[in-house]
Amino acid sequence: MITKDLLLKIARLARLHVSEVEVPELSGNLNSIFDYMDQLGKADVRDVQPMSHVLAQTNVFRPDVAEPSLPIEDMLRNAPDSNGRFIRVPIIVEPGSES
Repeated sequence: MITKDLLLKIARLARLHVSEVEVPELSGNLNSIFDYMDQLGKADVRDVQPMSHVLAQTNVFRPDVAEPSLPIEDMLRNAPDSNGRFIRVPIIVEPGSES
């Protein structure tokens, strides 16, 4: 049974804000999930073979063959901005935010 205190502790550990209005609904939802997990735990699976995937699929591999690539000039022609042999991209990390 998920109590209000336990729900608030879980929310705090997950860094989630839970308002007092949300507590009853979330407690009910979590209790339903745990009840269902208990039902699954009671299922007899002794004669069921373990499986790694629900679909019987296999990978289709092709030989890895080196082929000539496009000339650099043609590739850079499609880039919005380039510098020499390189594609320039905008900075995505602000200075000083590495820590």
